[in-house]
Amino acid sequence: MSNPVIGVLALQGDVREHLIALAAADAVARPVRRPEELAEVDALVIPGGESTTMSKLAVLFGMLEPLRERVKAGMPVYGTCAGMIMLADKILDGREDQETLGGVDMIVRRNAFGRQNESFEAKIDFAGIEGGPVEGVFIRAPWVESVGAAAEVLATYDGHTVAVRQGNVLATSFHPELTGDERVHAYFVDMVRAGL
Repeated sequence: MSNPVIGVLALQGDVREHLIALAAADAVARPVRRPEELAEVDALVIPGGESTTMSKLAVLFGMLEPLRERVKAGMPVYGTCAGMIMLADKILDGREDQETLGGVDMIVRRNAFGRQNESFEAKIDFAGIEGGPVEGVFIRAPWVESVGAAAEVLATYDGHTVAVRQGNVLATSFHPELTGDERVHAYFVDMVRAGL
C-alpha cells in the first residue's frame, strides 16, 4: 500500500498541522475522535497539546482502551510533545491520575524545557533522516530521562533525549509539524509502509 491511512488523534492539540504534514508525505490523513474511526486507520499520530487534558478526553470519548489495544497490537504510532508523554511507560512531574498509553520503554519528564514563555526552536540532528538537521519547535516540551534496552534514541538536544523509536512507535519532544519541514512525518509514513 503506497498511501497508508494515518489518523491524527483529534481530541486536542495541533491536529490540522499534522494532517497537512502527513498529506505532504503522501499519506491519506484523517482526524480520529471515536473508536470506530480508530479502527479504520493503519496508523496514528498523537499531537501536542496538554497531556493531562488529552488523557482525560481520551477517557471521556471512550478512546483510552481502544488506543492502548491498538498500540499493544503493533499499530504504528507517532507522538509529538504531549503525544510523547502519552506513549511513555512512566511520567515524571505528571498528575497522579494521569493515564498513558505506554508503548515506549522510557521515562519522560513533563515540561522539562520550561514554561510556555521559554519555548524555542532548534536544529536537531535526527538519525535516519537525510538532508541535514530538522527544525524542532519546543513548546513546554518534555524530555526523555531514560530509555530501556528496546528503545532507540534518534535525537538529542543539549544533552537530553528528544526523539526515540521502539518498534512501530516514534516519539519526539518537539513539533516538526509547525516548521514546514515534513521529513519527520515522511520518516513515520515510511515506517508505516514498511509494516503493511
